[in-house]
Amino acid sequence: MEYRVEELATHSGVRVDTLRFYQGRGLLPPPKRVGRTAVYGDDHLARLRRIKELQQQGFTLAQIQQVLEQPAGGAPELLAALVEESVGARTLSRQELAAEAGIPEVLIRAAESAGLMAPVEVDDEERFGEADLEMARTGKAILDLGFPLHEILQRSIAHARNIEETCDAAIDLFDDHVRKSGPTANDDRAITEVFQKLLPQVTRLVALHFQHTLVGRALHRLKTKEEREAFRAAIAATEAQSLEVDVAWR
Repeated sequence: MEYRVEELATHSGVRVDTLRFYQGRGLLPPPKRVGRTAVYGDDHLARLRRIKELQQQGFTLAQIQQVLEQPAGGAPELLAALVEESVGARTLSRQELAAEAGIPEVLIRAAESAGLMAPVEVDDEERFGEADLEMARTGKAILDLGFPLHEILQRSIAHARNIEETCDAAIDLFDDHVRKSGPTANDDRAITEVFQKLLPQVTRLVALHFQHTLVGRALHRLKTKEEREAFRAAIAATEAQSLEVDVAWR
């Protein structure tokens, strides 16, 4: 079946300007030309419906483009697991996120500008996941202890850049030794099961290493300054507490 741009917009539930935006970004193939008229087909309609479906699942447009470029739309089970971990079971508007986290919307926008938080587009509306809510609540708890916002943002940006490099290397390891080789290679269900088991373990390992390094270096500074009482108190507090890591915000 053939559609003019207005007809395609009606059938897909996507506005004409949004449709053209998708086409400009390479998410939607160009139409064929019949004279001066742009004509779209059923493949365009199916592509738009797929984009909308992925948006509702929590994918960003950049992620959707990567998914659509993969053969057969990528590994659906692993993709679903990735989205569930990053977004969670529900999404929130920026106003809802700020209200539930107990912080002004301007702080949410500051975190977005710093690249620490990114909304997903659902039905042309910017939405945030439960992971964003947990990060916002944690950030507020740190700010409530008296740390200045600009200092926290600067440290967070530097940390995020380092983490991105580490994560890219970790993904390469996962691809080389789980997705593309070994007993799980090309088995979507098995790959997803390994991912779901691996994520909390890796997250806990990284968190524990960070805590160990932070406490160790802090104690070293206290020791070199001969702040004996603070040193003893810090050791006692460290020994009395254990770190709990929960990445399941569903």
